[in-house]
Amino acid sequence: MAKRPQRLGEAEIQAGMNRLDGWTRPAGRAAIAKTFKFADFSAAFGFMTRVALKAEQLNHHPEWFNVWNRVDVTLSTHDAGGLTQLDLELATFMNACAKP
Repeated sequence: MAKRPQRLGEAEIQAGMNRLDGWTRPAGRAAIAKTFKFADFSAAFGFMTRVALKAEQLNHHPEWFNVWNRVDVTLSTHDAGGLTQLDLELATFMNACAKP
């Protein structure tokens, strides 16, 4: 049986946020969010495909919304009721995938 991810404390969240360029904490949610913009739909969809493969590997799936060249992402670990190391890991991966 897989170990359930543990919710991060405020100090751990802040330390993680300091390493994540462009991510914010939406009001009223235990989550992090970012909007990614790409040259066109194909580039946005390619990003989503790469992230989907990583998310499946982690068994940790983002909330996201795509319109043409924009991908809005929200990460939270619902099973833990807030942010976990999985959210920080996936956000770091997304930032790396989005670099030109």
